[in-house]
Amino acid sequence: MHSAILLSVLLVPVVLTHGEAGNPHYGLPRMMGGSKFKAALQNRETFGNAQVRDFNAEDVEWWSPFISETQTIGPRQNCGPGVGSCGAGLCCSSDGVCGTGINFCAGPDCQYNYGPACDANTVPPGASTSGIARPQLGSVPYGTRINDCTRPGVIALTFDDGPYLYTKDLLDLLDRYNAKVTFFITGNNLGKGRIDDCSTGYPALIQRMIASGHQVASHTWTHQDFVGLSQTDFNNQVYYNEMAFRNILGYFPTYLRPPYVDCDSQCFSRLATVGYHVIYYDLDTFDYLNNDPTLIQNSKNNFANYITNSAPNPATGNMLPLSHDIHYQTVYNLTEFMLQTMAAQGYGTSVTVGTCLGDPPANWYRSAGSPTGCNSGPGTTTSSTAPSTTSAVVISSDGTCGTGKTCLGSTYGNCCSRYGFCGSTADYCGPFCQPAFGTCSPNPTSTSTALRVSTDGSCGSGITCQGSTFGNCCSQYGFCGSTTAYCGTGCNPSFGTCS
Repeated sequence: MHSAILLSVLLVPVVLTHGEAGNPHYGLPRMMGGSKFKAALQNRETFGNAQVRDFNAEDVEWWSPFISETQTIGPRQNCGPGVGSCGAGLCCSSDGVCGTGINFCAGPDCQYNYGPACDANTVPPGASTSGIARPQLGSVPYGTRINDCTRPGVIALTFDDGPYLYTKDLLDLLDRYNAKVTFFITGNNLGKGRIDDCSTGYPALIQRMIASGHQVASHTWTHQDFVGLSQTDFNNQVYYNEMAFRNILGYFPTYLRPPYVDCDSQCFSRLATVGYHVIYYDLDTFDYLNNDPTLIQNSKNNFANYITNSAPNPATGNMLPLSHDIHYQTVYNLTEFMLQTMAAQGYGTSVTVGTCLGDPPANWYRSAGSPTGCNSGPGTTTSSTAPSTTSAVVISSDGTCGTGKTCLGSTYGNCCSRYGFCGSTADYCGPFCQPAFGTCSPNPTSTSTALRVSTDGSCGSGITCQGSTFGNCCSQYGFCGSTTAYCGTGCNPSFGTCS
């Protein structure tokens, strides 16, 4: 038995994920199993300078407390293929054991077909988005692999799998560099909870991403590999994430990166049907293999070598790198290095994927009705579309507003903005103000500072489209333009004209 275990671990490379201090999973190392192994190997032609450490005898001794008999003896399994399903309220772990908690229920590893309570089976509150029309707008192709930017002179940093513990600090860093990035958001992975659950703090982070000019995109609900999924499971991965975005923002993305960047012909066809641009990358930083102070230099070298050798001239070059905001070293080490390196090379700061593809911001999202605000509670584990019950409304004590929380009587102002923040200026009390969570004045007190004309195509929060080179209309998503997508339904007259 022990020799079999030793042989297996000697043959399997390992990455210790989420093992940094401050992480709630600290002290729970995981072998690089199916999902992580696939993430490391699939669709990668080379590991470049990334280092993967192999197990040795010392490692086996260190790991022995974490290798239980239920993980190594098939007959001890009580759920999974050929065994059966867990009872109600239980999850089937990747090892085939029924239980509850992160180690059993977290996606993508929980075997959701055999564990009713797996995170993949948790449905966001509200109606399904499946019936929403999905016209294919613009010139960027749908349902086909996109590896590169099309505009020269730009670099579009992307971050997968979040939001997570470090995303707030990443947003602070990006603000300092005036960088705009694209977040490929996973709705309920790693045991972090639903992104539309207000108790997690993620709704406010996602609203802040939008308010700061970043692009949010889909990375599915629980990061299940699209290849081999049934149509029903595929739909759930796409629609559940859309529902969560709808609950937070009132709209959902048209951009998606497949989990593990893995998509076959059936997958591409399905994504075309549901109206998604399928984004890959031209540089993998391999940050997930180098999430350690002694290894992260490998990812820095990957970025520096690529920009030097493959995109040295900002007049003609561009880059679409892949990284992850769930990793400590990425947020607190690698990202600033990338921002500084691209600036030194003459690229300026980062732009969004939509920008690097020349796609107007009005095409980045689909309207899905009014946002419901963040929703507390576990959600449902059935196909029910009944909205969750809200608790009594309380006065906001932190400047946020939405389900269960009003701005009326708060110290921040009585108006609840479309992004779920309290205030008293036109940004909060004007168009898109949410009267259910405060008051909305048709003529709110204006800011003491005159509006500035947009220089980057964004609008709102003191910036107007009127007189800009992008167009005079400010769209519902906060971008300037002159077509009906900007000047029609949802146009914000406080920051430009609407015709």
